Amino acid sequence: MIMNTKEILQGYQDIFNESAEKLFFSPGRINLIGEHTDYNGGNVFPCAISLGTYAAFGNRDDETIQMYSANLPNTGIISVTLKDLTYKKEDNWSNYLKGMIYLIQKDGYKIDHGFNIYVHGNLPDGAGLSSSASIELLMGNILNDVFKLGINQIDLVKMGQQNENNYIGVNSGIMDEFAVGMGKKDQAILLDTNTMEYHYAPVELGDHVIVIMNTNKQRALADSKYNERRSQCEQALALLQTKLNIKSLGELSIDEFDRNSYLINDDTLIRRARHAVFENQRTLKAIKYLKENNLTEFGKLVNASHISLHYDYEVTGVELDTLVEAAWQQDGVLGARMVGAGFGGCAIAFVQKGQVESFKQNVGQIYQEKIGYNADFYIAEIADGPSEIKISEVEK
Repeated sequence: MIMNTKEILQGYQDIFNESAEKLFFSPGRINLIGEHTDYNGGNVFPCAISLGTYAAFGNRDDETIQMYSANLPNTGIISVTLKDLTYKKEDNWSNYLKGMIYLIQKDGYKIDHGFNIYVHGNLPDGAGLSSSASIELLMGNILNDVFKLGINQIDLVKMGQQNENNYIGVNSGIMDEFAVGMGKKDQAILLDTNTMEYHYAPVELGDHVIVIMNTNKQRALADSKYNERRSQCEQALALLQTKLNIKSLGELSIDEFDRNSYLINDDTLIRRARHAVFENQRTLKAIKYLKENNLTEFGKLVNASHISLHYDYEVTGVELDTLVEAAWQQDGVLGARMVGAGFGGCAIAFVQKGQVESFKQNVGQIYQEKIGYNADFYIAEIADGPSEIKISEVEK
């Protein structure tokens, strides 16, 4: 899964018949705990990872933008102009780039010429590791650098979410873009999505590593029940607000929710809201246990997160459940849970280093026997946010 940056530069040369001027990288993300809480005004605890999206870039002297993805070679070069950046379904993956260009221009920043861009990522497609946020923040940081726009990173993060919500049409929270844009090596981010207050916390797992388990079942976020879950939480919140002065489910303690859940009076809506409230509190406890180096209790909360996502939020599915339940049975595992929106994609497990190979073999075999095809496994290294890679260093 490690990308050869020389091959990316060569790929740009082959497609555009010129040498790239700049090379950039933007990470993907995993969320250690705090799933489906970001749009409910709760806390999340994500980090950027070393898998992500690379881009080779070259300026043009006209207003044309040419985009090519090595991950989707059959789509060829997608060509647009600075004057027409409207969303078009046929423009496929490039809409994520176009939307960022459009929003940056709309905010009054000047992009005065076109460019060529060659994109190649090593995030598994549709795996729930935030390939869309990775490519959005990649584009934002490239434009910021090349055109010397002076946009601060938090504003780029917010533009990424606007792009997702208003341009692409997915009613997502801000966690993915925040984790990608603000990532720091070996640290996760505790973000209160209600206030946007955040701080970094070292992720010290002792002799354990984070293993990403990919179901290899793709899920298209825009087509999933993601928007439906958000709507259900909003309905539950509106019912609670008939008596409570709150702006989000994330403001409630477990006790406050228990005492007032009668206001919702609908089994499905109660379960959706209960997940949002309990998961928020689990996230706060998880930070406390990590700081105390109490990895055993941290792992129990990770497991509880998955159970809540299965029973209360109903976003796991047989593939994710098979991986996670198999992981729970293995030696040296602190905890495991699904990550991302669900309905396929990935899960994570905290595994003792000496047990990783047997873990992959055993979980992989259980999965293959039950589901009928293979899962993939990667070690997740916690990484920095988007950055330029000096071409002179690559060419040494």
